[in-house]
Amino acid sequence: MNHLLRTTLLVTATTILAAFSTGQASGQAARAVSDKPVFDDLPSPQVGSVNNKAFKPKDWLEFETKLNIQLSPEPASKTCDRLTVKWYIAVKNAEKSGTFLLLTKEIEHVNIPTNEDVYFSVYLSPSSIKRLTGMDRGGKSAVEYVGYEVLFNGEKIAQDTTKGQPGWWNTASEKISRSEKVALLSKNDTPFSAMWWDRYAEVSQERR
Repeated sequence: MNHLLRTTLLVTATTILAAFSTGQASGQAARAVSDKPVFDDLPSPQVGSVNNKAFKPKDWLEFETKLNIQLSPEPASKTCDRLTVKWYIAVKNAEKSGTFLLLTKEIEHVNIPTNEDVYFSVYLSPSSIKRLTGMDRGGKSAVEYVGYEVLFNGEKIAQDTTKGQPGWWNTASEKISRSEKVALLSKNDTPFSAMWWDRYAEVSQERR
């Protein structure tokens, strides 16, 4: 077999494989049974060590929701490879009464069990709460809205909000302005990263 023929067959085989993989991905449908998001103050965990250091735990803010992902056809692994959750948090603007700051975070999750209740979360650190509110505790009282969207292969399969209509984050409003003053964090970037492991969806190390 000459070099040109081998090259042609290799390119053809690669093209067929790529087409099959793309078709397989695009042919898989997903749906999510979703809950409304909830949020609460969560004290910094105290982890014992040989040289314990005294400190007074401050509050984190945890936002979470429960999803049950279903794929059709269901893979033999009973696992969804990847899923993206976009979070939208509106907090009261301490510098201008009656207005709100919109914080956003996109988190990619991997290896999500299907047909099983799994939790997804995002966090605000104590220092972020302090900067937003001027307080070390009670950051929960500064939260006005919490919303999220769930994307599978770039398609939205679920969304919800604590109040108002889903999608409020896309509506232009003089009262809400996007802000990068503080960052929302994935669970992997908090002291809770190793806690309640089986409750939460795994966060991708590539994009978190």
